[in-house]
Amino acid sequence: MTDDSHANAPTDSADFIEATRSSYDTIAPAYSAEHPDGLGDGPLESALLTAFADLARTTAPDAPVADVGSGPGYVTARLNTLGVPAFGIDISPHMVALAREAHPQLRFEVGSMTSLDVPDASLSGIIALYSTIHIPDPELPGVFKEFHRALRPGGHVLLAFQASDGEHIHMTERYGLDISLDYYFRTPGEVAGFLTEAGLTLDAQVRVEPRGAQRLGRAFALAHRLGEVAG
Repeated sequence: MTDDSHANAPTDSADFIEATRSSYDTIAPAYSAEHPDGLGDGPLESALLTAFADLARTTAPDAPVADVGSGPGYVTARLNTLGVPAFGIDISPHMVALAREAHPQLRFEVGSMTSLDVPDASLSGIIALYSTIHIPDPELPGVFKEFHRALRPGGHVLLAFQASDGEHIHMTERYGLDISLDYYFRTPGEVAGFLTEAGLTLDAQVRVEPRGAQRLGRAFALAHRLGEVAG
């Protein structure tokens, strides 16, 4: 998860997974304090999350949903409030510890979206809100193929991301702390292409224009794995 903070002088990270983990470990307390519930209560965002929860329950009421890049855990908590057995996965052990502290009744695990520690076809849904933005373009098709592997037939994935045309930002500081974190902002069309390349079927796209202090607009993409829903 992230916000609109940005810096110039973008550079490539030799090891984006370790760089992302280390950076979010560093800023976890400050980030969690700033974003105790970063989803907000906008009617559009709430409607999309509710629709995703309805789809997940339709696919398989008892099958879990993975909140990938769960951060402080507020999306995981919101999904459980909507009746979905969601659990969180985050690359940062420090962020996972804070999510467990904030939501002790829920399950949070340290892990990477590049290699989900779940069986094949075991999830009724995957939600990744503002977390795939840290994945370089060459790695993103593999991430979406991993989503395809983990989803049950008929299962859905909901993505949210800042929408921009090929912008790459490298940040070396947030909250006055030293980090090394890359952001990859893409157009909805680019993300749709990566999803279909991974074998997922695009259902809907929503583009939201910048609001308030936001520099970039937001986009949402909903896709599913083809096939009959297992019993």
